[in-house]
Amino acid sequence: MNKPLPEPAAGMSVITLGTAAGPAIRGPHPGMATAVVVDGSFYLVDFGLGITRAANSAGLRGENLRACFITHLHSDHVAELPGYFLWNWGRPVNGITTPATVFGPGTDPQGIPGENGGTAAMVEHLLEAFSYDINIRVHDEGRPDLRELVLAADIELPAAVAGTAHGNHTPAMEPFLVYEDELVRVSAILVEHPPVFPAFGFRIESRYGSVVISGDTTECANMVALATGADLLIHEAVNLDYFAALDMAPEFLNHQRISHTTAPGVGRVAAQAGVPHVVLSHLAGLASDDEWTAGVRTGFDGRITVAAPGNRFDVAGAALAEAL
Repeated sequence: MNKPLPEPAAGMSVITLGTAAGPAIRGPHPGMATAVVVDGSFYLVDFGLGITRAANSAGLRGENLRACFITHLHSDHVAELPGYFLWNWGRPVNGITTPATVFGPGTDPQGIPGENGGTAAMVEHLLEAFSYDINIRVHDEGRPDLRELVLAADIELPAAVAGTAHGNHTPAMEPFLVYEDELVRVSAILVEHPPVFPAFGFRIESRYGSVVISGDTTECANMVALATGADLLIHEAVNLDYFAALDMAPEFLNHQRISHTTAPGVGRVAAQAGVPHVVLSHLAGLASDDEWTAGVRTGFDGRITVAAPGNRFDVAGAALAEAL
């Protein structure tokens, strides 16, 4: 007999479900995935390797899922999306029974002519790929049709930047609204992760406070704009020395250099944004927690945490106390 689930708790918290960069496996930690929990409902950002089990271990059940957000379409951020929903679907597993939308990047305008590589197309094809399993469970187990529950929407860029932004040029801009309900307001901004485009960072605000999740990005002014005044900044970091010591192709090393943020760079972003607490996640390359922290500390004197899977951070602020 299943034990009763705990009553949803009031407040806002962030759970680092997975903290590893990929797609290489260089340690025991699950891939990049973050949950933001508000008054018992939750929102997922990215679907890295291991999120399904990590979310379950954190006590998150699909029946309380509101919406999902994808920073960019690299495989280490989306590979377990189908697995998550196939394991969190319907009443038998306390899964989703009402629609949840996956918001993410649309098609790269500089990509291969005629390709359709956005989030909506990806979700459609994934659901079709698992159509046998979906169909048989609908008829054999009385579950609702998963294709009517997992919705997807490509995030449309503001007109002011849509014509000029591409993988090698991310113009300065302000965050723009992509989702809102009675609990949260979610804004996005373009970040720099060449040649991947679009790539987003997200800011999630509630009446309790605000958290910013960088996605994959090099050090950039847009991240400062997104994070200014936030209560918690979750930012990626790369150890370039680790990769330089390996026998990697020049193209790979260049990607790490121009597309990710060093620990000192994270410190500079956090200091300019005025955030009180930085959490390092999506750790590319290996280093000790002390080494990661020392790098950030060169430019930032606030609180620094090197995230581990399953860490929970309470968010205490008043970002939208009057609005929501």
